[in-house]
Amino acid sequence: MEFTNPQEGLEKFRRRLSVAAGFVLFCFFVLFARFVWLQVFQYQYYKTRAEDNRISLVPIVPNRGLIVDRNGTVLARNYSAYTLEITPSRVPHMEATIDALAQIVDIQAKDRKRFKRLLEESKNFESLPILNRLSDEEVARFIAHRYRFPGVDIKARLFRQYPYGEFAAHLLGYIGRVNDRDLEKIGERELDDNYRGTEHFGKTGLEQHYEFDLHGVTGFEQVEVDAGGHAVRTLARTPAIPGNNLNLTIDAKLQEVSEKAFGKRRGSLVAIDPTSGGILAFVSMPNYDPNLFVDGIDFESWQELNTSPDKPMVNRAVNGAYPPGSTFKPYMALAALELGKRRPEQGISDPGYYMFGGHQFRDDKKGGHGFVNMYTSIVQSCDTYYYLLANDLGIDNISAFMGQFGLGSRTGVDTEGESEGVLPSQAWKKKRFRRPEQQKWYAGETISIGIGQGYNAYTPIQLAQAMATLANNGVMFRPHLVHYITDTRTGTKTFVEPQPIRTIPLKPENVEVIRQAMIGVNKEGTGARAFAGAEYVSAGKTGTAQVFSLKGEKYSEHGTKEHLRDHALFIAFAPADKPTIALAVLVENGGFGAQAAAPIARQVLDYYLLGKLPKEAAPEIEAGGD
Repeated sequence: MEFTNPQEGLEKFRRRLSVAAGFVLFCFFVLFARFVWLQVFQYQYYKTRAEDNRISLVPIVPNRGLIVDRNGTVLARNYSAYTLEITPSRVPHMEATIDALAQIVDIQAKDRKRFKRLLEESKNFESLPILNRLSDEEVARFIAHRYRFPGVDIKARLFRQYPYGEFAAHLLGYIGRVNDRDLEKIGERELDDNYRGTEHFGKTGLEQHYEFDLHGVTGFEQVEVDAGGHAVRTLARTPAIPGNNLNLTIDAKLQEVSEKAFGKRRGSLVAIDPTSGGILAFVSMPNYDPNLFVDGIDFESWQELNTSPDKPMVNRAVNGAYPPGSTFKPYMALAALELGKRRPEQGISDPGYYMFGGHQFRDDKKGGHGFVNMYTSIVQSCDTYYYLLANDLGIDNISAFMGQFGLGSRTGVDTEGESEGVLPSQAWKKKRFRRPEQQKWYAGETISIGIGQGYNAYTPIQLAQAMATLANNGVMFRPHLVHYITDTRTGTKTFVEPQPIRTIPLKPENVEVIRQAMIGVNKEGTGARAFAGAEYVSAGKTGTAQVFSLKGEKYSEHGTKEHLRDHALFIAFAPADKPTIALAVLVENGGFGAQAAAPIARQVLDYYLLGKLPKEAAPEIEAGGD
């Protein structure tokens, strides 16, 4: 039997106890060191993080600037309303949640479709609206059931409103939800911080062009939140600064008269103050309701707009390019005078056609106009005179002269989507076509150019600018829609000063010849019926532009399908001796310019010069030439 030494066992126990005690002390030291590290050396870092968890920085979206006409009529404004919003990242069963919500508030099929589209398009998963403009009763019902819907909340938001609906839609444009393209524009200007919380961006028209003026400066709130992320109290607030207001050159009443004059017809009208370039009326018909786009347009409405044969979404004033027809003739005549190719009294005998290269170019009047000088060529709109003149001038002389009036070039108007149009020349054709046989300019092509046909294609705003330039004796101004921008903080007005583009060196006596001939158009020529009894003297020119080639056949309006009928045009300025307004009118498939376009111009000029309000849309008068 072996006995152990009690003293030796006690020593082993003491050593083990010392090791254990040392280990415990070491652990306490490590914990204490960590405590010191966190509480002393990392104090500021964790304090900041704790504050970040406790304090939420909430952006305050500024009021968007107003858009008002020259007389202070508000055309675009804002109002506040409640929205029901869902944060997708916090809702695991979306469809079930929406179904349950629909039992409390009125969520319709179109609301679901719009939300689904927003969900697919949006990369901002903070919150998306499922229902806008809730009534007080709907707000109360949801709040009573809020506990059942994590990730769903009520928010107060500002909404853009166009109080007159379809009125001036293409002029104003509309706003829509921010997309990737908008974010790129924001990033290019390094305005990401200023757009925090902003969900809408200008998409077309003035809303797009002046987006960064209208937006304003985003404010911020420091909000204390609890562990559940709910706001407890506001600690500090930096208020948002509203966007600047746009004060337009547009006269809303003149705009209304212009739009109503079209009735149900498609087309465009642009009226300009020739002494400044300020646009007085800017019409593209038919219109659409920009309010549809503010919340996100529903699929049915978008399909209706997008598939309509009338193409209401096309801004015809700046985006539609059309042959000018006989409205081209005054500029052709002026080119002949300036280049020494014709004298005013010099005339031709018009047999009713012009033969060139074995091809007969017909005049619109069977048997011709007889003896025609420059005055009667414009007053009676004689095609034969301009067939011959075009051949004498040549395409490059025509192109160079017309280019001075801005035809075939963007005007630089302060809106988006402007087309360049087509001012044909030999160089243009070489650039336009690929095959060598297509690139060659044939002399016969010049003949049609002389009466505003062929490759000619210009926007209504280009025609209006050219008319304003002629009315202003060759001084051209850049057309603009905004008169001044008002700073909402200070009330300071920043004016859009008239911007001269160029002065065409025209001889006054030559301009006077064209002016008198255009006065004759409205007194005794193709525009006389539309301007019968006018209490002012105006200068104008009718025009009719072919939509398709007649191939030698005589045009019959009633025997032609509506969408293949000729376009009707009219250009004018008034008063003739000291013009304060110049305009261009286009009626798509309207037939003769004297029949469809000139009566519209008459109503617009009557209101602008005399204050006369028409009782109905401009009537179509009996056809009789251009």
